[in-house]
Amino acid sequence: MQRCIWLAQNGKCNVLPNPMVGAVIVHEGKIIGEGYHIKYGGSHAEVNAVCSVQNKSLLKQAVLYVNLEPCVHYGNTPPCTDLIIEKKIPRVVVGCQDPFPEVAGRGIRKLIEAGCEVTVGILEKECRQLNKVFFTSNILHRPYITLKWAESSDGYIDLLRYGGTPSPLSTELTLMQAHKRRAEVDAVMVGTRTAFLDNPSLSVRYWRGKNPVRIVIDRNLSLATSLHLFDGSARTLVFTSLSHPSSNSVEYITLNYETDILPQIMNILHRKNIRSL
Repeated sequence: MQRCIWLAQNGKCNVLPNPMVGAVIVHEGKIIGEGYHIKYGGSHAEVNAVCSVQNKSLLKQAVLYVNLEPCVHYGNTPPCTDLIIEKKIPRVVVGCQDPFPEVAGRGIRKLIEAGCEVTVGILEKECRQLNKVFFTSNILHRPYITLKWAESSDGYIDLLRYGGTPSPLSTELTLMQAHKRRAEVDAVMVGTRTAFLDNPSLSVRYWRGKNPVRIVIDRNLSLATSLHLFDGSARTLVFTSLSHPSSNSVEYITLNYETDILPQIMNILHRKNIRSL
């Protein structure tokens, strides 16, 4: 199962919104095939693992290990359960159950009903952690949230300043780490004060990858439109209490500031398929 998890990570950033999945096929203690979900819309891990087996006759005495429950529905590809049953693989070891409503235990049940011996829950915590974004989206119906800040060795996050003068605390290495993380998430959010003081671009510059959706909370629309956030280089969402027309690159979204705005924001982002923040 550890090998499945390692393989699955090779698909990171390429399989979204699908989960990362790796599969290993073992015959008499020897790995005879393995694969992972390479990109969204492509073959799933189980299919790639089966295809990698040179002697297909061994599948009838093999064990399939996979970190996530095999799918049972038609999406971009046929159900993996059908392939497992067709190849007469007698035993399947699953890391964790798939929370996606169209699967959610149905894949496991179908395999058992077809005569497969199924074991579930091997390295379950690690398997769930691998796809924490996918699990958060499907179970909590909100994005998975990562908090990021830079802090000095004596516990400060900024100087007392009034905008226009940068106050960097990050090193080149931590900048690369931050931009790598940006490339891996769907969106990055800042508040009004950060946008005013730092004038951030929130783009990926010190790492290769796509720019995330930029989000700023600006209750009274006090931020100047000359800031980098409004330069049109990436999609931007502005959460405000006021009504304002949107443009091609900047969308203004009105919230009810008389109640807690965070649940409102999380609900809106989930509906916009923003799964990591």
